[in-house]
Amino acid sequence: MTEHAAAIAAFDTAIAEAKGADAAFAALQKLTEDTVGTKLFTFMTVDMTAELARRAYSSDPVNYPASGTKPIRYDSWFDIVHKDRQYFIANTIAEIAKVFPDYELIDSLGCQSVVNMPVVIGGELIGTVNMLDVDGYYTPERVQVICDVLAVPAKLAALVAAR
Repeated sequence: MTEHAAAIAAFDTAIAEAKGADAAFAALQKLTEDTVGTKLFTFMTVDMTAELARRAYSSDPVNYPASGTKPIRYDSWFDIVHKDRQYFIANTIAEIAKVFPDYELIDSLGCQSVVNMPVVIGGELIGTVNMLDVDGYYTPERVQVICDVLAVPAKLAALVAAR
């Protein structure tokens, strides 16, 4: 983790000054770019009562605007991320197409791999960090960096965003 010390220090400075969701998630996006890399970065919140996921932040507001919603689908992705609270990892557009109906748009943006990281606070899944990049990008080594470096900052960014 010492190889990421400068990126973590920059995140610490940015999150300490962040006011609101955009600043908090922009700090997390920058940390993600500096440690793992990502072409498309979003944060989705979850409202299980309304059965909706809402995009709270997007690095591509033209194609994936913040505040866009989509119904929660009860499928294999839901089981992995919501029930098991595990990372969903797909490294081909074919794998993405199995669970995301917008796979054609994802592919058109040059993204064929994804990691969806559940963000759990107080025993409740409150959202997901979604990182997308080129085919085969999220290798086991990169996923390990996500686990080691981004999990706690994602929780902090979500808490700051909710203030």
